[in-house]
Amino acid sequence: MADTINLKVKRQDSPEGGSRWEEFTVPYRKGENVLTCLMDVQKNPVTADGKSTTPVVWEANCLEEVCGACSMVINGRVRQGCTALVDKLEQPITVQPMTKFPVIRDLMVDRSRMFESLKRVHAWIDIDGTYDLGPGPRVAPGIQDERYVLSTCMTCGCCLEACPQVNSRSSFIGAAALNQVRLFNEHPSGELHKDIRLEAIMGEGGIADCGNAQNCVKVCPKNIPLTDSIARLYRETTWYGLFSWLKK
Repeated sequence: MADTINLKVKRQDSPEGGSRWEEFTVPYRKGENVLTCLMDVQKNPVTADGKSTTPVVWEANCLEEVCGACSMVINGRVRQGCTALVDKLEQPITVQPMTKFPVIRDLMVDRSRMFESLKRVHAWIDIDGTYDLGPGPRVAPGIQDERYVLSTCMTCGCCLEACPQVNSRSSFIGAAALNQVRLFNEHPSGELHKDIRLEAIMGEGGIADCGNAQNCVKVCPKNIPLTDSIARLYRETTWYGLFSWLKK
């Protein structure tokens, strides 16, 4: 490995501004990640050809692949900057913002569409917390393990970035929100609002818009079985559509 890292970053100064590429040369450290390289650029915002520029803007919080904030496209693949190790990447390392979300500045994007989708599918359990409800329902350890994986979603946006059905012509909510429907509908308390969630994903932009490309499960940083969740919801919505009239 060379003593330096060649970094090529796609820049954009504002949501309305045009984009450009800038190249940087930063010191190499064994075991470092892409965010470390970006931090070096922040410390000394000078391009590889010696021109002064502004520090690169991006989002990060936990630095251990838990918060989901540092999602970006690295060498053509969407992933977390904190776990993208330079030793495993070809140079020059190209870094650009996700394309399925509005760019705020440089590598920072607006993921509001994902949080709005969580509101749409009622991704919470209605417990007001003003009084003691006693112990929660008992769940078998095997079921707990299965649901825990579903709960590790970081709302990072990788699944939407990789999904061909998420584009400017579609209102598809994506695999992350659908996975949360499964998680809450399978919970003994969350099941109380199961019908509300199923009806939410049966509308425009819901589960019927999934094209079964299965890109989502390939790029998910937490290895969530997203395609399994979608398959289960297909069955759930089918049965609900056939027999919901009996509840009325």
